[in-house]
Amino acid sequence: MGPRAGREDRAPPDRSQGGRARLRGRLREPGPDQTLLIVEITSESNADTDRVVKRKRYAEYGAPLYLLVDRLEKTVTLFAEPGRLGYTKVDGPHPFGTPVRLPEPFGIDLDTGGL
Repeated sequence: MGPRAGREDRAPPDRSQGGRARLRGRLREPGPDQTLLIVEITSESNADTDRVVKRKRYAEYGAPLYLLVDRLEKTVTLFAEPGRLGYTKVDGPHPFGTPVRLPEPFGIDLDTGGL
């Protein structure tokens, strides 16, 4: 489990896969340490944050997979095997149109042709 952070330190992902959690009887989105996959899509205003800051933070929290869809570079990169210093396994960057393999529990090739 990663470091605890206050609400102001959490940067919500563009998309995550992992289900919803109950907190005091209310449904809420899971934190990075409760997900299977986090997806970030860059824009001109947040590209550096997605490429560097969030990648490191999600690894610290223990998110198993981080998929970076870089619209500026027109690439997709999958980061895996999180640790305190970041992700230790990197698949990419792959140009848009190249299938990207999402490991188990997904076990699929992600079609990036429509990006």
